[in-house]
Amino acid sequence: MKKQIDIAGLEGARAIVLHPEHDRLAVLLRQLRAIGLDVEVAWPKVPASAITADFVLYDTDAGHDEQFPWPAGNAPMPMIALVGSEAPGRIEWASRTGADALLVKPLAASGVFAALLMARQSFERRKALLAEIASLRERLSARQTIVRAVTILAEKTGSQETAYDGLRQLAMAWQTTMEDAAVEIVKHNETTGAFRDCS
Repeated sequence: MKKQIDIAGLEGARAIVLHPEHDRLAVLLRQLRAIGLDVEVAWPKVPASAITADFVLYDTDAGHDEQFPWPAGNAPMPMIALVGSEAPGRIEWASRTGADALLVKPLAASGVFAALLMARQSFERRKALLAEIASLRERLSARQTIVRAVTILAEKTGSQETAYDGLRQLAMAWQTTMEDAAVEIVKHNETTGAFRDCS
């Protein structure tokens, strides 16, 4: 079953609107407050308080990388790009900064609720994917370490199968995981040039 978009949780959420003063800005701010968000307006830099914000809505027409205190594409909250110019360079910049949703100017009340929900959903999906990638990289690194440890032990035993079994037995004797045992074997081998059973 697919997870449904959570429409709750916007009441009391904090939003930073990074946009220069403009007549139509009041319309956006009214709509955000009507939805239940606590809104802070800033320009030209993101205030320090943004680090705890639930959303950042930012102008793509006059925006630039130095406005954000985090690396491009690594915002710690959902980002909504406020797009006026559809110039390819501005759209590319919005994408590079990590826009999770777009609101097209002129700013209006319509589409704000949908943009908030889409941004939050997209941000959560991206966070989950990054966590999964990190986990897979960690597992791959652990497997490569196990292969190295088995190779080191195989030099002593003459057999990959016996070496793997030896690694498993060492892990049990040391009361640790095979991955951690493999790290110790590789470390010991790098410092001494040879591995001796130190159980």
